[in-house]
Amino acid sequence: MTCWFVFPSSLTGNSRRVELAGIDLWLFSRTDQVFVYPSQLDIDRFKNALSRTLSVWPLIAGHLLLLDDGHYVIEMSDNPIPVTYAECSELAAWPFDFNIVSELHKNLLASFIDEVQVIKLFSSSLHEPLVRLKLTRLVQSGEWILGASWAHILGDAASFLNFLNSISRFYQNLESIGTLPVFERRLWREDEADKSLLPIMKHLSHAGPLQEMLQLFCSWQETHDQLTLRFSGDQLAKLRELAGGNNVTIQDSLSAYLILTLNTHCYVNDHQHRIQRANTVVNFRGVSDSIAPIGHVSNAIVMMLSDDFYDPLSLSSIAKTIRHSIIRVRDSKFLEPWLATADGLMRKIARENLLANWGQFPNEIIINSNFRYDWVSLVDFGYTDKCRSYTTWTGPLYFRVFRLNPVYDGTQWLPRDQDGAEVAFLIEKDIKQIFIRAYQKDIEENFANVK
Repeated sequence: MTCWFVFPSSLTGNSRRVELAGIDLWLFSRTDQVFVYPSQLDIDRFKNALSRTLSVWPLIAGHLLLLDDGHYVIEMSDNPIPVTYAECSELAAWPFDFNIVSELHKNLLASFIDEVQVIKLFSSSLHEPLVRLKLTRLVQSGEWILGASWAHILGDAASFLNFLNSISRFYQNLESIGTLPVFERRLWREDEADKSLLPIMKHLSHAGPLQEMLQLFCSWQETHDQLTLRFSGDQLAKLRELAGGNNVTIQDSLSAYLILTLNTHCYVNDHQHRIQRANTVVNFRGVSDSIAPIGHVSNAIVMMLSDDFYDPLSLSSIAKTIRHSIIRVRDSKFLEPWLATADGLMRKIARENLLANWGQFPNEIIINSNFRYDWVSLVDFGYTDKCRSYTTWTGPLYFRVFRLNPVYDGTQWLPRDQDGAEVAFLIEKDIKQIFIRAYQKDIEENFANVK
Protein backbone atom coordinates (compact mmCIF):
# COMPACT_ATOMS: atom_id res chain seq x y z
CA MET A 1 0.00 0.00 0.00
CA THR A 2 1.26 3.47 -0.95
CA CYS A 3 0.18 6.90 0.23
CA TRP A 4 0.77 10.29 -1.37
CA PHE A 5 0.03 13.71 0.10
CA VAL A 6 -1.42 16.05 -2.51
CA PHE A 7 -1.08 19.79 -1.92
CA PRO A 8 -3.17 22.53 -3.58
CA SER A 9 -1.62 23.67 -6.85
CA SER A 10 -1.87 27.27 -5.59
CA LEU A 11 -1.97 28.23 -1.92
CA THR A 12 -5.27 30.09 -1.83
CA GLY A 13 -6.34 29.40 1.77
CA ASN A 14 -4.06 31.99 3.35
CA SER A 15 -5.10 30.76 6.84
CA ARG A 16 -8.54 32.31 6.47
CA ARG A 17 -11.03 31.07 9.04
CA VAL A 18 -14.65 30.10 8.51
CA GLU A 19 -16.76 29.66 11.62
CA LEU A 20 -19.21 26.78 11.47
CA ALA A 21 -22.86 27.38 12.17
CA GLY A 22 -24.58 25.13 14.68
CA ILE A 23 -26.40 23.34 11.85
CA ASP A 24 -22.99 22.25 10.51
CA LEU A 25 -21.95 20.51 13.73
CA TRP A 26 -22.43 16.91 12.63
CA LEU A 27 -19.33 16.23 14.69
CA PHE A 28 -19.25 12.43 14.71
CA SER A 29 -20.55 11.95 11.18
CA ARG A 30 -18.88 11.46 7.86
CA THR A 31 -20.04 10.51 4.38
CA ASP A 32 -18.32 7.63 2.60
CA GLN A 33 -18.78 6.99 -1.12
CA VAL A 34 -17.26 4.37 -3.42
CA PHE A 35 -17.02 4.57 -7.22
CA VAL A 36 -16.11 1.67 -9.50
CA TYR A 37 -14.58 2.18 -12.96
CA PRO A 38 -14.19 -0.47 -15.68
CA SER A 39 -10.54 0.34 -16.33
CA GLN A 40 -7.56 2.37 -15.18
CA LEU A 41 -7.49 5.82 -13.64
CA ASP A 42 -4.23 7.62 -14.40
CA ILE A 43 -2.67 8.33 -11.00
CA ASP A 44 -0.66 11.37 -12.07
CA ARG A 45 -3.67 12.95 -13.79
CA PHE A 46 -5.78 12.18 -10.72
CA LYS A 47 -3.30 13.82 -8.34
CA ASN A 48 -3.03 16.86 -10.62
CA ALA A 49 -6.84 17.17 -10.80
CA LEU A 50 -7.10 16.93 -7.02
CA SER A 51 -4.36 19.53 -6.62
CA ARG A 52 -6.21 21.99 -8.88
CA THR A 53 -9.49 21.30 -7.10
CA LEU A 54 -7.99 22.03 -3.67
CA SER A 55 -6.93 25.47 -4.92
CA VAL A 56 -10.56 26.22 -5.82
CA TRP A 57 -11.82 24.53 -2.64
CA PRO A 58 -9.34 25.68 0.05
CA LEU A 59 -11.81 24.82 2.82
CA ILE A 60 -11.21 21.12 2.09
CA ALA A 61 -7.46 21.55 2.63
CA GLY A 62 -8.03 23.12 6.03
CA HIS A 63 -8.19 21.79 9.56
CA LEU A 64 -10.72 22.07 12.37
CA LEU A 65 -10.18 24.28 15.39
CA LEU A 66 -12.24 24.42 18.57
CA LEU A 67 -11.77 27.85 20.09
CA ASP A 68 -11.86 28.47 23.84
CA ASP A 69 -15.33 30.03 23.66
CA GLY A 70 -16.87 26.87 22.18
CA HIS A 71 -16.86 28.05 18.58
CA TYR A 72 -15.83 25.65 15.81
CA VAL A 73 -13.68 27.02 13.00
CA ILE A 74 -12.13 25.56 9.86
CA GLU A 75 -8.83 27.26 9.13
CA MET A 76 -7.89 27.17 5.43
CA SER A 77 -4.32 26.06 6.07
CA ASP A 78 -3.54 24.64 2.60
CA ASN A 79 -2.84 21.21 4.05
CA PRO A 80 -2.32 18.21 1.77
CA ILE A 81 -4.97 15.55 1.25
CA PRO A 82 -3.81 11.90 1.58
CA VAL A 83 -4.40 9.62 -1.39
CA THR A 84 -3.85 5.93 -0.66
CA TYR A 85 -3.21 3.35 -3.38
CA ALA A 86 -3.68 -0.40 -2.97
CA GLU A 87 -4.05 -3.50 -5.11
CA CYS A 88 -6.59 -6.27 -4.49
CA SER A 89 -5.92 -9.76 -5.83
CA GLU A 90 -8.64 -11.63 -3.91
CA LEU A 91 -11.71 -10.17 -5.65
CA ALA A 92 -12.09 -11.46 -9.22
CA ALA A 93 -14.33 -8.54 -10.22
CA TRP A 94 -16.71 -6.08 -8.65
CA PRO A 95 -20.08 -7.81 -8.03
CA PHE A 96 -22.57 -6.51 -10.60
CA ASP A 97 -25.60 -7.23 -8.44
CA PHE A 98 -24.21 -5.19 -5.55
CA ASN A 99 -26.80 -2.92 -3.90
CA ILE A 100 -26.02 0.80 -3.91
CA VAL A 101 -26.52 1.05 -0.14
CA SER A 102 -24.41 -1.45 1.78
CA GLU A 103 -25.60 -2.81 5.11
CA LEU A 104 -23.64 -1.23 7.95
CA HIS A 105 -23.10 -4.39 10.03
CA LYS A 106 -21.60 -6.22 7.02
CA ASN A 107 -20.13 -3.26 5.18
CA LEU A 108 -18.35 -4.66 2.13
CA LEU A 109 -17.12 -1.19 1.19
CA ALA A 110 -14.91 -0.66 4.23
CA SER A 111 -11.73 -2.10 2.71
CA PHE A 112 -11.96 0.33 -0.20
CA ILE A 113 -12.22 3.46 1.97
CA ASP A 114 -9.59 5.30 3.96
CA GLU A 115 -11.96 6.71 6.57
CA VAL A 116 -11.68 10.20 8.00
CA GLN A 117 -11.03 9.69 11.71
CA VAL A 118 -13.72 12.02 13.00
CA ILE A 119 -12.85 11.34 16.64
CA LYS A 120 -9.37 12.74 16.03
CA LEU A 121 -10.86 15.92 14.59
CA PHE A 122 -12.26 16.82 17.99
CA SER A 123 -9.20 15.99 20.02
CA SER A 124 -7.43 19.12 18.79
CA SER A 125 -5.56 17.20 16.10
CA LEU A 126 -4.30 19.62 13.46
CA HIS A 127 -3.10 16.73 11.32
CA GLU A 128 -6.29 14.75 10.66
CA PRO A 129 -7.53 15.72 7.18
CA LEU A 130 -11.18 16.55 6.52
CA VAL A 131 -11.16 14.37 3.38
CA ARG A 132 -9.36 11.13 2.59
CA LEU A 133 -9.22 9.39 -0.80
CA LYS A 134 -8.22 5.84 -1.72
CA LEU A 135 -7.58 4.22 -5.10
CA THR A 136 -7.70 0.43 -5.43
CA ARG A 137 -6.90 -1.65 -8.51
CA LEU A 138 -8.62 -5.02 -8.84
CA VAL A 139 -5.76 -7.06 -10.30
CA GLN A 140 -7.86 -9.80 -11.91
CA SER A 141 -10.46 -7.63 -13.66
CA GLY A 142 -8.46 -4.43 -14.18
CA GLU A 143 -11.22 -2.38 -12.58
CA TRP A 144 -10.34 0.64 -10.44
CA ILE A 145 -12.13 1.82 -7.33
CA LEU A 146 -12.19 5.29 -5.79
CA GLY A 147 -13.14 5.49 -2.12
CA ALA A 148 -13.90 8.97 -0.78
CA SER A 149 -14.42 9.82 2.89
CA TRP A 150 -15.75 13.27 3.82
CA ALA A 151 -16.19 14.86 7.26
CA HIS A 152 -19.83 15.93 7.52
CA ILE A 153 -18.89 19.27 9.10
CA LEU A 154 -17.69 20.33 5.63
CA GLY A 155 -21.13 20.04 4.14
CA ASP A 156 -23.92 17.77 2.96
CA ALA A 157 -24.17 15.38 0.00
CA ALA A 158 -24.52 18.22 -2.52
CA SER A 159 -21.27 19.81 -1.29
CA PHE A 160 -19.46 16.46 -1.37
CA LEU A 161 -20.72 15.69 -4.87
CA ASN A 162 -19.71 19.11 -6.23
CA PHE A 163 -16.21 18.65 -4.81
CA LEU A 164 -15.82 15.23 -6.43
CA ASN A 165 -17.31 16.54 -9.68
CA SER A 166 -14.60 19.23 -9.77
CA ILE A 167 -11.90 16.55 -9.53
CA SER A 168 -13.58 14.49 -12.26
CA ARG A 169 -13.85 17.47 -14.60
CA PHE A 170 -10.28 18.66 -14.05
CA TYR A 171 -9.13 15.07 -14.68
CA GLN A 172 -10.84 15.26 -18.08
CA ASN A 173 -9.36 18.71 -18.79
CA LEU A 174 -12.81 20.25 -18.51
CA GLU A 175 -13.51 23.44 -16.65
CA SER A 176 -15.71 23.29 -13.56
CA ILE A 177 -19.36 24.00 -14.19
CA GLY A 178 -21.70 26.21 -12.22
CA THR A 179 -20.82 28.84 -9.66
CA LEU A 180 -17.65 28.91 -7.60
CA PRO A 181 -18.00 27.37 -4.13
CA VAL A 182 -19.07 29.72 -1.33
CA PHE A 183 -17.69 28.84 2.12
CA GLU A 184 -18.79 31.53 4.57
CA ARG A 185 -21.79 30.45 6.64
CA ARG A 186 -24.53 32.49 8.20
CA LEU A 187 -24.40 32.34 11.99
CA TRP A 188 -27.71 32.16 13.80
CA ARG A 189 -28.68 33.97 17.01
CA GLU A 190 -30.61 32.52 19.92
CA ASP A 191 -33.26 35.25 19.72
CA GLU A 192 -34.10 34.13 16.16
CA ALA A 193 -35.23 30.70 17.40
CA ASP A 194 -38.87 29.64 17.78
CA LYS A 195 -39.48 27.03 20.48
CA SER A 196 -42.89 26.20 19.02
CA LEU A 197 -40.99 24.36 16.26
CA LEU A 198 -39.38 21.87 18.67
CA PRO A 199 -42.10 19.18 18.24
CA ILE A 200 -41.15 18.77 14.57
CA MET A 201 -37.43 18.38 15.37
CA LYS A 202 -37.54 15.15 17.32
CA HIS A 203 -34.30 13.75 15.83
CA LEU A 204 -32.48 16.71 17.42
CA SER A 205 -34.59 17.38 20.52
CA HIS A 206 -34.44 13.64 21.42
CA ALA A 207 -30.69 13.30 20.90
CA GLY A 208 -29.00 10.88 23.29
CA PRO A 209 -25.58 10.03 24.70
CA LEU A 210 -23.19 8.75 22.06
CA GLN A 211 -22.88 5.24 23.47
CA GLU A 212 -26.64 4.91 23.96
CA MET A 213 -27.34 5.91 20.35
CA LEU A 214 -24.68 3.54 19.01
CA GLN A 215 -26.25 0.69 21.00
CA LEU A 216 -29.63 1.60 19.48
CA PHE A 217 -28.17 1.44 15.97
CA CYS A 218 -26.58 -1.95 16.69
CA SER A 219 -29.86 -3.34 18.06
CA TRP A 220 -31.55 -2.93 14.67
CA GLN A 221 -29.58 -5.90 13.38
CA GLU A 222 -31.70 -8.16 15.61
CA THR A 223 -35.08 -6.70 14.70
CA HIS A 224 -34.75 -5.40 11.12
CA ASP A 225 -33.54 -6.46 7.68
CA GLN A 226 -32.40 -4.16 4.91
CA LEU A 227 -34.74 -4.01 1.93
CA THR A 228 -33.58 -2.79 -1.47
CA LEU A 229 -36.05 -2.05 -4.26
CA ARG A 230 -35.51 -0.92 -7.84
CA PHE A 231 -37.89 1.08 -10.01
CA SER A 232 -37.52 1.84 -13.70
CA GLY A 233 -38.04 5.32 -15.08
CA ASP A 234 -41.32 4.20 -16.68
CA GLN A 235 -42.57 2.80 -13.37
CA LEU A 236 -41.76 6.04 -11.56
CA ALA A 237 -43.52 8.05 -14.27
CA LYS A 238 -46.61 5.86 -13.80
CA LEU A 239 -46.56 6.42 -10.03
CA ARG A 240 -46.30 10.17 -10.53
CA GLU A 241 -49.28 10.12 -12.87
CA LEU A 242 -51.32 8.21 -10.28
CA ALA A 243 -50.20 10.49 -7.42
CA GLY A 244 -51.11 13.82 -8.98
CA GLY A 245 -49.04 14.43 -12.10
CA ASN A 246 -47.31 17.79 -12.21
CA ASN A 247 -48.64 18.71 -8.76
CA VAL A 248 -46.05 16.39 -7.19
CA THR A 249 -42.53 15.23 -8.03
CA ILE A 250 -41.17 11.80 -8.89
CA GLN A 251 -39.73 11.60 -5.38
CA ASP A 252 -43.02 12.62 -3.73
CA SER A 253 -44.88 9.88 -5.58
CA LEU A 254 -42.22 7.24 -4.88
CA SER A 255 -42.25 8.07 -1.16
CA ALA A 256 -46.04 8.02 -1.17
CA TYR A 257 -46.06 4.58 -2.81
CA LEU A 258 -43.72 3.12 -0.19
CA ILE A 259 -45.83 4.59 2.63
CA LEU A 260 -49.09 3.44 1.05
CA THR A 261 -47.74 -0.10 0.64
CA LEU A 262 -46.71 -0.21 4.29
CA ASN A 263 -50.07 1.11 5.45
CA THR A 264 -52.15 -1.08 3.14
CA HIS A 265 -50.33 -4.39 3.50
CA CYS A 266 -48.10 -4.29 6.59
CA TYR A 267 -49.94 -2.06 9.05
CA VAL A 268 -53.56 -2.69 8.06
CA ASN A 269 -55.75 -2.04 11.13
CA ASP A 270 -52.55 -1.33 13.07
CA HIS A 271 -52.94 2.28 14.14
CA GLN A 272 -49.93 2.04 16.44
CA HIS A 273 -47.60 1.58 13.45
CA ARG A 274 -49.53 3.10 10.54
CA ILE A 275 -47.48 5.83 8.87
CA GLN A 276 -49.14 9.22 9.33
CA ARG A 277 -46.28 11.65 8.65
CA ALA A 278 -43.10 11.95 6.57
CA ASN A 279 -39.91 13.64 7.73
CA THR A 280 -38.11 14.81 4.58
CA VAL A 281 -34.51 15.96 4.21
CA VAL A 282 -34.77 19.16 2.14
CA ASN A 283 -32.01 21.12 0.39
CA PHE A 284 -32.63 24.85 0.94
CA ARG A 285 -29.94 26.32 -1.30
CA GLY A 286 -31.31 29.09 -3.47
CA VAL A 287 -34.23 29.96 -1.20
CA SER A 288 -32.39 33.11 -0.14
CA ASP A 289 -28.81 34.21 -0.78
CA SER A 290 -28.65 35.50 2.80
CA ILE A 291 -29.27 31.94 4.03
CA ALA A 292 -27.49 29.73 1.48
CA PRO A 293 -26.81 30.74 -2.13
CA ILE A 294 -26.42 28.26 -4.97
CA GLY A 295 -22.97 26.67 -4.63
CA HIS A 296 -22.91 27.04 -0.85
CA VAL A 297 -20.54 24.53 0.76
CA SER A 298 -22.30 23.74 4.01
CA ASN A 299 -24.97 21.53 5.51
CA ALA A 300 -27.76 23.34 3.70
CA ILE A 301 -30.41 20.80 4.62
CA VAL A 302 -33.37 20.66 6.95
CA MET A 303 -35.58 17.80 8.08
CA MET A 304 -39.16 18.89 7.61
CA LEU A 305 -41.98 16.90 9.23
CA SER A 306 -45.22 16.90 7.28
CA ASP A 307 -48.71 17.35 8.64
CA ASP A 308 -50.73 14.19 9.22
CA PHE A 309 -51.87 12.65 5.94
CA TYR A 310 -55.51 13.49 5.33
CA ASP A 311 -55.93 9.94 4.01
CA PRO A 312 -53.01 7.58 4.83
CA LEU A 313 -54.49 5.04 2.39
CA SER A 314 -54.46 7.37 -0.62
CA LEU A 315 -51.41 7.73 -2.87
CA SER A 316 -52.28 11.27 -3.94
CA SER A 317 -53.13 12.42 -0.42
CA ILE A 318 -49.77 11.23 0.90
CA ALA A 319 -47.78 12.67 -2.03
CA LYS A 320 -49.49 16.07 -1.89
CA THR A 321 -49.02 16.33 1.87
CA ILE A 322 -45.30 15.65 1.47
CA ARG A 323 -45.07 18.24 -1.33
CA HIS A 324 -46.87 20.82 0.83
CA SER A 325 -44.35 20.33 3.66
CA ILE A 326 -41.42 20.90 1.28
CA ILE A 327 -42.97 24.05 -0.16
CA ARG A 328 -43.58 25.29 3.38
CA VAL A 329 -39.99 24.85 4.57
CA ARG A 330 -38.61 26.55 1.45
CA ASP A 331 -40.39 29.77 2.42
CA SER A 332 -37.66 31.98 3.89
CA LYS A 333 -40.01 33.38 6.54
CA PHE A 334 -40.55 29.87 7.88
CA LEU A 335 -37.04 28.64 7.17
CA GLU A 336 -35.14 31.28 9.15
CA PRO A 337 -36.65 30.52 12.58
CA TRP A 338 -36.46 26.78 11.79
CA LEU A 339 -32.73 27.02 11.15
CA ALA A 340 -32.11 29.20 14.20
CA THR A 341 -33.96 26.69 16.38
CA ALA A 342 -32.11 23.70 14.90
CA ASP A 343 -28.85 25.62 15.26
CA GLY A 344 -29.37 25.95 19.00
CA LEU A 345 -30.24 22.27 19.37
CA MET A 346 -27.14 21.17 17.48
CA ARG A 347 -24.87 23.41 19.54
CA LYS A 348 -26.32 21.74 22.62
CA ILE A 349 -25.70 18.30 21.08
CA ALA A 350 -22.07 19.24 20.35
CA ARG A 351 -21.55 20.75 23.79
CA GLU A 352 -22.92 17.72 25.62
CA ASN A 353 -21.37 15.03 23.35
CA LEU A 354 -24.74 13.72 22.20
CA LEU A 355 -25.79 12.11 18.94
CA ALA A 356 -28.88 12.86 16.86
CA ASN A 357 -31.58 10.21 17.20
CA TRP A 358 -32.16 8.37 13.92
CA GLY A 359 -34.49 5.84 15.47
CA GLN A 360 -38.03 5.53 14.15
CA PHE A 361 -40.55 7.74 15.91
CA PRO A 362 -44.15 6.50 16.13
CA ASN A 363 -46.15 6.77 12.90
CA GLU A 364 -43.31 8.45 11.00
CA ILE A 365 -40.79 7.68 8.26
CA ILE A 366 -37.71 9.57 7.07
CA ILE A 367 -36.97 10.40 3.42
CA ASN A 368 -33.35 11.16 2.56
CA SER A 369 -33.22 11.19 -1.22
CA ASN A 370 -30.28 11.66 -3.56
CA PHE A 371 -32.53 11.26 -6.60
CA ARG A 372 -31.77 14.80 -7.75
CA TYR A 373 -28.01 14.06 -7.63
CA ASP A 374 -26.60 11.85 -10.39
CA TRP A 375 -23.44 10.64 -8.63
CA VAL A 376 -22.68 8.21 -11.46
CA SER A 377 -22.46 10.76 -14.26
CA LEU A 378 -20.92 13.57 -12.21
CA VAL A 379 -17.98 11.52 -10.91
CA ASP A 380 -17.37 9.29 -13.95
CA PHE A 381 -13.84 10.51 -14.86
CA GLY A 382 -14.81 10.10 -18.51
CA TYR A 383 -16.27 6.58 -18.22
CA THR A 384 -19.71 7.69 -19.38
CA ASP A 385 -22.46 5.33 -18.20
CA LYS A 386 -19.84 2.84 -17.02
CA CYS A 387 -19.17 4.17 -13.54
CA ARG A 388 -21.04 2.77 -10.54
CA SER A 389 -21.51 4.44 -7.16
CA TYR A 390 -22.04 2.93 -3.69
CA THR A 391 -22.47 4.07 -0.11
CA THR A 392 -23.47 2.66 3.28
CA TRP A 393 -26.05 2.93 6.05
CA THR A 394 -29.76 3.31 6.43
CA GLY A 395 -32.18 2.99 9.35
CA PRO A 396 -35.70 1.77 10.18
CA LEU A 397 -38.08 3.12 7.53
CA TYR A 398 -35.34 5.59 6.61
CA PHE A 399 -35.74 5.78 2.83
CA ARG A 400 -32.45 6.36 0.98
CA VAL A 401 -32.98 6.92 -2.74
CA PHE A 402 -30.39 6.98 -5.53
CA ARG A 403 -30.42 6.90 -9.30
CA LEU A 404 -29.72 3.47 -10.77
CA ASN A 405 -26.21 2.29 -11.52
CA PRO A 406 -25.28 1.26 -15.07
CA VAL A 407 -25.59 -2.47 -15.84
CA TYR A 408 -23.05 -4.75 -17.51
CA ASP A 409 -24.55 -8.01 -18.77
CA GLY A 410 -21.24 -9.88 -18.99
CA THR A 411 -20.48 -8.86 -22.55
CA GLN A 412 -21.56 -5.24 -22.90
CA TRP A 413 -22.82 -2.19 -21.01
CA LEU A 414 -26.58 -1.83 -21.39
CA PRO A 415 -28.23 1.55 -22.06
CA ARG A 416 -28.59 3.21 -18.68
CA ASP A 417 -32.04 3.92 -17.28
CA GLN A 418 -31.20 7.43 -16.09
CA ASP A 419 -34.72 8.03 -14.72
CA GLY A 420 -34.89 4.91 -12.56
CA ALA A 421 -34.24 4.70 -8.82
CA GLU A 422 -33.02 2.33 -6.12
CA VAL A 423 -34.44 2.60 -2.60
CA ALA A 424 -32.99 1.10 0.58
CA PHE A 425 -34.38 1.05 4.12
CA LEU A 426 -34.60 -1.19 7.16
CA ILE A 427 -37.89 -2.97 7.75
CA GLU A 428 -39.10 -5.18 10.60
CA LYS A 429 -38.20 -8.80 9.93
CA ASP A 430 -41.76 -10.04 10.40
CA ILE A 431 -43.26 -7.80 7.70
CA LYS A 432 -40.45 -7.85 5.13
CA GLN A 433 -41.91 -10.64 2.98
CA ILE A 434 -45.38 -9.11 3.17
CA PHE A 435 -44.00 -5.88 1.72
CA ILE A 436 -41.98 -7.69 -0.98
CA ARG A 437 -44.99 -9.68 -2.18
CA ALA A 438 -47.12 -6.54 -2.41
CA TYR A 439 -44.38 -4.68 -4.29
CA GLN A 440 -43.81 -7.54 -6.74
CA LYS A 441 -47.55 -7.81 -7.42
CA ASP A 442 -47.80 -4.06 -8.09
CA ILE A 443 -44.85 -4.23 -10.49
CA GLU A 444 -46.40 -7.15 -12.36
CA GLU A 445 -49.73 -5.28 -12.65
CA ASN A 446 -48.07 -1.93 -13.52
CA PHE A 447 -49.69 -0.48 -10.37
CA ALA A 448 -53.22 -1.13 -11.69
CA ASN A 449 -54.59 -1.45 -8.13
CA VAL A 450 -52.65 1.44 -6.57
CA LYS A 451 -54.99 4.28 -5.69
